[in-house]
Amino acid sequence: MKKTYFVWLTIHFIVWIITFWRIAAEINARQLMGMSIFLIILFIVPLLKDKPLIQTFLFCVQSLLVIPIFYPINNGLSLYAILILTVIMAEAVFYLSRTKSLIVITVQLVSAVMILMLSTLTASQMVWCTLYFLLLVAALLYHQVIQNREKEARLSNEALLEEYRRMKRQLLVEEQQARQDERMLIGHEIHDSVGHKLTALLFQFEAFRLTAAEKDKETVGKLKELAEQSLEETRQAVSFKQREVGGLQGVIQLIRKLEIESFMKINFSVKHGAFAAPLTGEQAFAIYRAVQEALTNIMKHSSTREAQVIFESPGGSIFRFEVVNAATHDRFFQEGYGLKAMRERLEKVGGTLEIDYETHRFLVRGTIRLADWGDSDD
Repeated sequence: MKKTYFVWLTIHFIVWIITFWRIAAEINARQLMGMSIFLIILFIVPLLKDKPLIQTFLFCVQSLLVIPIFYPINNGLSLYAILILTVIMAEAVFYLSRTKSLIVITVQLVSAVMILMLSTLTASQMVWCTLYFLLLVAALLYHQVIQNREKEARLSNEALLEEYRRMKRQLLVEEQQARQDERMLIGHEIHDSVGHKLTALLFQFEAFRLTAAEKDKETVGKLKELAEQSLEETRQAVSFKQREVGGLQGVIQLIRKLEIESFMKINFSVKHGAFAAPLTGEQAFAIYRAVQEALTNIMKHSSTREAQVIFESPGGSIFRFEVVNAATHDRFFQEGYGLKAMRERLEKVGGTLEIDYETHRFLVRGTIRLADWGDSDD
């Protein structure tokens, strides 16, 4: 928005410098007053982008101000008035919707007709001016149609990209769940086959021990003890308890859960080989907890339900994550228990935490030095 704001100011600045230079010798107090009001509105209009009705009214006022600013000046046609009307019309088409821009164009055409009526023009000049405004309106409206189509295409592409990311995240979760189901199936088969046979073996050892000679009972007892240990280890190996998943895969599951259950819109981006970063289990779980805390804070305290999560590992020497969301600035903001705990958890695994609270956004950035952390373990 800042870029377009200064572009339009620059265009008006150039046009008005040339115009004032040409009419300065003939300007009176009434024209100077109209010009001052016009320039005040000029600085206000781009700042009211979120209030199109007020913008429409101000554009119409600017169009009507052109009449007292430029006429009567020797009853001649002022090309600078036409130039300024052209700039106003183009700016209105740029900022406003089709209906509201048509309102401004109508008021401008009325102003142009009044200016032409106040001027002493030949028939050919009147025809050329009429043709100019008709072609100008047609060109601007056509540009608006093309611009709206490009905007719709961009929004459609963003929606498709978001759907692609959602399906990719869902695919990762489903693949992980499929592997978990496969492990559980194998575990059940081991439990049902090997476990039952070891149990039967234990009964046979016990029965044999009762009838065995005294010298063989100690050996049979040792064999039974080995069988019991094997059965217990088999049960522990095939027991699958539901545990909270940590690390990068856990973040994906967390994002999917918040999108479904809490109706949050989370843009998740992975850059510079973040998934291939050599994180330890403790580091990955610390990242998971930090992102979880940041997203939970957004869900509880933010007025918006949108957030952006970025993972990156530039150069493979550090791992960085960012959680960003739009937020209204609070000058009384202080770090709470959750953020302090997040900072301590990252520091334990060789990382740091930054909180960047700007006027229009709240950013949580964590950085883990992979190389330093690996050296400290040696």
